[in-house]
Amino acid sequence: MNTSLFAQPDDGSGRTVPRRANRLLGALSARDFEVLAPHLERVDLPRGHVLFEPGDDVTTTYFPCFRTMVSLLVATRDGREVEAATIGREGAVGGIVSEGHKPAFGRAVVRIGGEALAIPTSHLEAAKTGSPRFGDLFSRYADALLAQMMQSVACNALHRAEERACRWLLATHDRAGDKIIHLTQESLAEMLGLQRTTVTAVTSALQTRGLIRNFRGGVEVIDRAGLERAACECYRAVEDHFAKLLPEVDV
Repeated sequence: MNTSLFAQPDDGSGRTVPRRANRLLGALSARDFEVLAPHLERVDLPRGHVLFEPGDDVTTTYFPCFRTMVSLLVATRDGREVEAATIGREGAVGGIVSEGHKPAFGRAVVRIGGEALAIPTSHLEAAKTGSPRFGDLFSRYADALLAQMMQSVACNALHRAEERACRWLLATHDRAGDKIIHLTQESLAEMLGLQRTTVTAVTSALQTRGLIRNFRGGVEVIDRAGLERAACECYRAVEDHFAKLLPEVDV
């Protein structure tokens, strides 16, 4: 098998995942990927699965593939949560920068289930040490992820619920690969830190304007350009910064 193209699962199914199913892995040189390939495992991540909790030692790094998406959440003492970042096929979850003990600050939850490639974080760190080009790619990705988190802080504090919802729908639409976003309104409310009734009102208004179509368990994007006009500037700011830092990693 050509390890520059595929990662081998260990479940005996014989199924393989093309490395370009994750854009970050796809941006690696064949030589750098071959260092990782023997340690990558294909895993199925069901919706709602928690990858790590605050304080956990992050020993595994996940590369979401295809439509799989993970939310990084910050929780308060009273049990409320708000999303700090969304990670899909353009990136990775866990152990991106730090070495040694890596206690998680937030919670990582699978929002849209699907396949991923998983690797012990120790092997990822060894590969970064052995290849400056590899290390540079992940450093730039870490910068892009930090920018997304910083923009989320500003967005949550300054922008209206509708603008924030449009921003999230656009970011998810980029990673979903088609018009359909398989996500409940309850999940959207949790990620935005809003009441379910607020999200229902917002998505109903967007549907009335012909921008989206709501259905049980998901949203269909009807007018992408209109949705971009309705969103705040945060969506474009994050996407433009990502494109500048990682031109070889297209979402």
